[in-house]
Amino acid sequence: MNTYGYVRVSSKDQCEDRQLISLQQFPVQERNIYVDKMSGKDFERPQYKKLMRKVKAGDLIVVKSIDRLGRNYDEILNQWRVITKDKDVDIVVIDMPLLDTRTENKTLTKTFISDLVLQILSYVAQTERENTKQRQMEGIAAAKQRGVRFGRPRKKVPDNFDEVKDRYLNKEITSREAAKQLQIAQNTFLRWTNGL
Repeated sequence: MNTYGYVRVSSKDQCEDRQLISLQQFPVQERNIYVDKMSGKDFERPQYKKLMRKVKAGDLIVVKSIDRLGRNYDEILNQWRVITKDKDVDIVVIDMPLLDTRTENKTLTKTFISDLVLQILSYVAQTERENTKQRQMEGIAAAKQRGVRFGRPRKKVPDNFDEVKDRYLNKEITSREAAKQLQIAQNTFLRWTNGL
């Protein structure tokens, strides 16, 4: 039996140290820990896929908490089934001792409680993800109402734009030449010309 760990943080600037420490204390050997730095919305993650190819029947996967595995309710339940039933691999969720499928802990009641807890926690993980998205959308809408502009600041239209635009419209110069004269990108010139 081999023991593997899985760590996930949502972005490259987030720190995975807390999860790594928990897994190493379990203990999971550092070389057997797979780390993804991306969203938990689905299981299309390179290191997770690599881990799934590596594990064999009788192995053990350890995660710090269920939301590190994923945040999509249906997909967490599906992956749990794939891991524990299809691959016959055990899972331990460190922060939730009830989510421990190792053989010595398997009784009908224990399996029932584990499945129930898993469904509740998966639901909570997805609900939190949806609430975070909703809060983000509301925050953006509120900022826009206050006049906050997102993205790069708009370029100032040069004073000689109308003159260059007229020359372009009269086919005296190409859009590329017009953009060069104005020291802007060709796409920007065309967008301004079309009033976008």
